[in-house]
Amino acid sequence: MPLLELLRNAGVDNVDFLREAVSTLVHALMEADVQRRIGAKPYERTPARTNYRNGVRHRDWDTRVGTVHLQIPKLRRGSYFPDFLEPRRRAEQALVAVVQEAYVHGVSTRKVDELVQALGMTGVSKSEVARICAGLDERVQAFRQRPLEGRYPYLWLDATYVKVREGDRVHSMALVVATGVRESGEREVLGLDVGLSEDGAFWTGFLRGLVARGLRGVQLVISDAHQGLREAIGAVLQGASWQRCRVHFMRNVLAQVPKSAQAMVAAFMRTIFAQPDARAARAQLGRVVEFLRERYPGAAAILEGGAEEVLAYMSFPREHWRQIHSTNPLERLHREIGRRADVVGIFPNRQAVLRLVGAVLMEQNDEWIAASRRYFSRSSLEKLYAPQPSGDPVAMLPAIG
Repeated sequence: MPLLELLRNAGVDNVDFLREAVSTLVHALMEADVQRRIGAKPYERTPARTNYRNGVRHRDWDTRVGTVHLQIPKLRRGSYFPDFLEPRRRAEQALVAVVQEAYVHGVSTRKVDELVQALGMTGVSKSEVARICAGLDERVQAFRQRPLEGRYPYLWLDATYVKVREGDRVHSMALVVATGVRESGEREVLGLDVGLSEDGAFWTGFLRGLVARGLRGVQLVISDAHQGLREAIGAVLQGASWQRCRVHFMRNVLAQVPKSAQAMVAAFMRTIFAQPDARAARAQLGRVVEFLRERYPGAAAILEGGAEEVLAYMSFPREHWRQIHSTNPLERLHREIGRRADVVGIFPNRQAVLRLVGAVLMEQNDEWIAASRRYFSRSSLEKLYAPQPSGDPVAMLPAIG
């Protein structure tokens, strides 16, 4: 089976990311090897030193994940050539395996150390392996802290849970992800973080971090109805409307209905969202509530109480309705995160979560950029900034807060 197919089956879809990771790792390995051979770090004065560095020589290393531009260290006395580059085929496969293990397993020091030694790199300590793998952390951290420029009228927020070891216990921790759409129409991964729970303080800190990086111009936030998240949105993103995820909302309503009647009630509820505008949708919602009140009062109460929250998307351009009525645009990301997290099982710490999930989200963000395709057309987005007619009921939906 071709190597690229094997990599994709293992979950490594972005070849550019893998090639950069290979480059970062191989240069760090060469530096660690030279340091061991001459007995000193760069510019370090020590009695154990036996030789000196003398610049680098350039070499292109053609691999099946692309050309890696090597800068091989030169020594003042004698020559240096990294043993693990030969034989080329075996070394390349092993080196890619190192990166895959580091990538898939959240950079487990023990696993990477074992594979590094399989390359013939004896004497590399666990601390050196950790330092080598820290290069991946730096890239993810730069991605998480990059400035956000321009306006983001739409913001999606959602959370999933991963198992993380902290101290002597394993916790189920909240992994939160934010994506948005720029005013020019492109999608973007805006941020991620991990915490013990989805309480209001955690969400508030997360949103304030996005604002500090430049998030502005949010007109609609799409999320589920978690109370802590709602409070955070109202406190940090004042003036933004809130769309309660329609998919989750329907599940909440149907939970109050016997299974034998759920298909019928779901079909009736869908007629609400098939209406051409907010006025007609509200009228149809009222009819559905009256139908449910006598049969399933619990379902009727939830539907009536969440009317404005679940119809908020109808105050925005019709061309956007399909994408902004729920958190479904985040579902693909969560499936990919879940697939990678399942391989790891229990993460050794929070940083390992951020490392792996950050890499997944960097890949997705790169794919969106490479696609050069707007999520919404420029003409439809211009409607967001056009003056609303006074008294228009569609423009009178309340903001959260």
